[in-house]
Amino acid sequence: MPATRREFLLATSAGIAAATLTPDAFSAPPSPKTALTQPLPSAFAAIHELKPLPFDPAKLDGLSEKLIRSHWENNYGASVKALNIVKQRLAAALADPDLPAFLYNDMKREHLLRTGSIVLHDLYFGNLGQSGKPDDSLRQALNEAFGSFAAWEKEFKRMGAGLGGGSGWVVLGYNLHTGSLENYWSWDHLHSPAATLPLLVMDMYEHSYQMDYGAAAPAYVDAFFRNIQWQVVATRWDNARKARALLG
Repeated sequence: MPATRREFLLATSAGIAAATLTPDAFSAPPSPKTALTQPLPSAFAAIHELKPLPFDPAKLDGLSEKLIRSHWENNYGASVKALNIVKQRLAAALADPDLPAFLYNDMKREHLLRTGSIVLHDLYFGNLGQSGKPDDSLRQALNEAFGSFAAWEKEFKRMGAGLGGGSGWVVLGYNLHTGSLENYWSWDHLHSPAATLPLLVMDMYEHSYQMDYGAAAPAYVDAFFRNIQWQVVATRWDNARKARALLG
């Protein structure tokens, strides 16, 4: 029997944790041996659903319907399915007094990752669907925050190009703590500044553009900008400012 936590990790995590957390493991619900008979509270319940696309994917400029539907169903949809299963397995794991805490936290990391994926995909598809320009008030706010609207756009696009061939998200956020607008990138669905609400979200994982653009990530970024639903971004900004006012 392994004598230390490190030895136990080496002996068991490759089998137990990997079997629990690999994508293939999300194809089925918890086994009958670990399934709970009582209704699960919301923190552990399979309550997440795939939201319908809020636009006609056949009418985007430079982003094919095939690409959008594949992204929506296979990537966003997979995270919805996975999160529901992870939450149920967390309930069973919490009820197991013999499961080491560090293995439980491996599952909590997957919970964090899948939650971030769902939220960011919801926001991404929500801010697509219409060409146009930002309203005057949002444009002025970006002018003040970045020196000019063009400077904001230049940074946002450069950050996207920098993630090409890798993974992550580019986000225009409103910081509830400082009241400022800022661009940031989120790696692996997990990272963002504390107290920052996303206003505009661009997926830079390869699945979001490779079908149409191959490795030409900057061309995808340009197409994304032609399809921003700016009214949604403005509404998010208004709601974020109202939330900050309520916080005092």
